[in-house]
Amino acid sequence: MIIDSKNVPEITGSKYPRQFQSAVAGRVKKRLGDAAGLQNFGVNLVRLAPGSCSALRHWHTRQDELIYVLEGEVTLITNSGEQVLKPGMAAGFPAGDGDGHHLVNRSKGDVVYLEIGDRTDGDSANYPDDDLIAQASDNGWVFTHKNGEIYEA
Repeated sequence: MIIDSKNVPEITGSKYPRQFQSAVAGRVKKRLGDAAGLQNFGVNLVRLAPGSCSALRHWHTRQDELIYVLEGEVTLITNSGEQVLKPGMAAGFPAGDGDGHHLVNRSKGDVVYLEIGDRTDGDSANYPDDDLIAQASDNGWVFTHKNGEIYEA
């Protein structure tokens, strides 16, 4: 299926619990994989405003992820430290590797990148810097504290 990204709806905000949403307030996604009818993996075209994060720093138990920078410069933060990624650079995050990661736009301009991830059942995301765990369900992500208590809506 051929799609024109100009016709794919923009998604802003996050489904994170309220106290975590401000970190990603400047993130805008276009779900290209969904628009193309893909079922086994997702592809998002993401625009990240200055000062915003791609997500809270996290890692997945069952989902592989890859990002590919198209425009701008963005800082990748992992357990190993920080690295600036420029257009044409990519980073991969294998499932089950506890190397928490996220992108932070510390530049004065927007950053545009592709994020690609599989849709393996039973995935969960762990957030090493926050009291947060996300468990995939048929109705989307369920967010809990690390002690298992569900966050209030």
